[in-house]
Amino acid sequence: MARIAGVNIPTGKRVPIALTYIHGIGPMFAEQICEAVGIDRTRRVNELSDAEVLQMREYIDANLTVEGDLRREVQMNVKRMMDLGSYRGLRHRRGLPVRGQRTHTNARTRKGPAKPIAGKKK
Repeated sequence: MARIAGVNIPTGKRVPIALTYIHGIGPMFAEQICEAVGIDRTRRVNELSDAEVLQMREYIDANLTVEGDLRREVQMNVKRMMDLGSYRGLRHRRGLPVRGQRTHTNARTRKGPAKPIAGKKK
């Protein structure tokens, strides 16, 4: 089992697909990593040698922000917006949608389950 950036990547999958299991690496970055390290896209993770896995690990550590560091950075950015009192920060603080979605109906993911109002009947 290959372990990159603290994540066990699945061994039976193709390398670009397996790399997307790492938080912060999407399809484009996965292709870019394969190209930079010189690994064929059609190969599977269990076909890689230890040296190739080490090469990928070093490339990711040197060039990308992934997993814990990325999560921490995003949380710090959200906290900064909340401390500044920006509109986006206020929406984060209140647990409402941040990017302009409607809240009259929908937005249940951010707002949580609907709370019944006593005495309201139609």
